[in-house]
Amino acid sequence: MTGIQARNLTQRWVAMHLPERPVRAHKGDFGRVLVVAGSTEYPGAAMLTALGAMRSGAGLVRVAAAESVAARLAGLVPELTWMVLDEEAPGLIAPSGWRRVTTEVSQHDAVVIGPGLGAQPATQRRTRNLVTGLTVPAVVDADGLNALASGGNWWTGLGASLVLTPHPGEFARLTNADAPSSDDDEARLTAARDAALRWQQVVVLKGANTVVADPDGDVLRSAVSSPAMATAGTGDLLAGSVGAFLAAGMPPFEAAGCAVAVHGAAGLLAEDRIGRAGVMARDIAALFPEAIEQLRAGRSR
Repeated sequence: MTGIQARNLTQRWVAMHLPERPVRAHKGDFGRVLVVAGSTEYPGAAMLTALGAMRSGAGLVRVAAAESVAARLAGLVPELTWMVLDEEAPGLIAPSGWRRVTTEVSQHDAVVIGPGLGAQPATQRRTRNLVTGLTVPAVVDADGLNALASGGNWWTGLGASLVLTPHPGEFARLTNADAPSSDDDEARLTAARDAALRWQQVVVLKGANTVVADPDGDVLRSAVSSPAMATAGTGDLLAGSVGAFLAAGMPPFEAAGCAVAVHGAAGLLAEDRIGRAGVMARDIAALFPEAIEQLRAGRSR
């Protein structure tokens, strides 16, 4: 390959970096994840992100959502806990709700921000303020990325280590330039690496053969490309998975690489068992634990 050296995201690399699960462990050993997500139009984004974190091994997952969103979702997955936020309109978090998130976010080991939050100008402004003030590692995805992109020089002044997980459209908005073609793997590698160096954050450029780029220039390339994963909600699962590995204490680059591998391995299991079409994100989430064990043992396809 010309111009850039990239490593394949191999089973051996993943097995070396997956966090241990000691026999005498308790939930506190595996971290607390806060998910700031969801709106009236996209309540499922919050739920799928939380499922991605739980199925990746997080000890506790708490969802911060507007009151009407939480009312629709709370209890559907009894293992989740909730931070019910004041709202100024249905599904729109009020300033007091954002202040509560800002106050309590430090009680968690990692935070996932953005899936389904919506594109209202007030939400975008408050999301940027939250991300800028973070002191715990975070994943920024979906509407969180769009919120960052709506501010000039958004990457300056960040206080926490972030993993940014854009699809090509979000990547184009963040860079204010056309995204590389999905068929041009070399261009995708170069674009992700250059963005990570410029922003000084880990970048996960999603798509077939997802790319993970570190600010120090290290790049991993996934070999997974499955049409079964081309369905709504799979990106939310990935964001939650990265959050779980961050909460377990992994560095951002390793957390992102392991999450991409688990996500891909679960997608291939779903393709094998269900088919190339008709797989839903929750089908893939249910296969995360099996994918993790296969990767750990070296049996992943």
